[in-house]
Amino acid sequence: MSIFNIKIEPTSNPNIKKFVANQFLVTSRSFEFKNIDEAKPSPLAQQLFYLPFVKTVYIAQNFVAIEKFSIVEWEDIEMEVAEQIENYLNSGKIIVEVDETSKKIPVSVYAESTPNPTVLKFVANKPLVDGTFEFKNIEEAKHAPIAQALFHFSFVKEVFISANYISVTKYDVVEWQEVSLELREFIRKYIEEGKELLKDDILTQEKKKAEKSKVSAPPLDDFSKQIVSILNEYVKPAVASDGGNIAFQSFDETTKTVKVVLQGACSGCPSSTVTLKNGIETMLKDMLNDDELQVVAING
Repeated sequence: MSIFNIKIEPTSNPNIKKFVANQFLVTSRSFEFKNIDEAKPSPLAQQLFYLPFVKTVYIAQNFVAIEKFSIVEWEDIEMEVAEQIENYLNSGKIIVEVDETSKKIPVSVYAESTPNPTVLKFVANKPLVDGTFEFKNIEEAKHAPIAQALFHFSFVKEVFISANYISVTKYDVVEWQEVSLELREFIRKYIEEGKELLKDDILTQEKKKAEKSKVSAPPLDDFSKQIVSILNEYVKPAVASDGGNIAFQSFDETTKTVKVVLQGACSGCPSSTVTLKNGIETMLKDMLNDDELQVVAING
């Protein structure tokens, strides 16, 4: 059995810390417990509630998130909490006990068009993953069973998974009206049956990518950090609603060029150039008070 390791990550809420594991803890479901009674299905959450500063415990995918009361500071306790979670996971005890009768939860999935005519967004009524995962072919999807299954449809070109939706890019051999119902029902049934969405290996894969990117990229200057902050707060939510993702790649101070990576429905979208120039570029110019800025997109 693999050894669990815990990494501490901050969140946008200073009272909440994420304790991220190198393996999945739960699949296709997330749990929120506000007190020790609510936490009866989760011995891990119950144990955490014995800590007097724990206000809420969230368990999802490969992490435990804890919201604390303001009686303590995270810097004084986070290492102790991480060690406690890590020891519990490595003990092999139950993380969350799901009632057999409630394992198969009714799932609804609806199809939503995107600005990219070759991409359709399939939205579920439950969270699927934490983070973003893009697959250009079946080989890239070897650690993502749901993406591999989708690639068995001959018209599927690319798969992008984030939050509670799956964006599918098709080849031009078919029209969406011919296949969308079949694809929607396939995704709905796959999720409802509780099949594996992602394998543990994908976490290691993503971690290696992040580390490689961190090593190859120089530290961000203050101006670049402002750009990232604006993209995360104002642009990403809108892009996600269209079934895609945008990520900052670099800023060249000499040419005043911001490079971003487009994924999912945004990658190769005919309207992406207009969106970049009229939307994102204008926003950055206004918010950063620099009319010379320009935005260049790279398809992920």
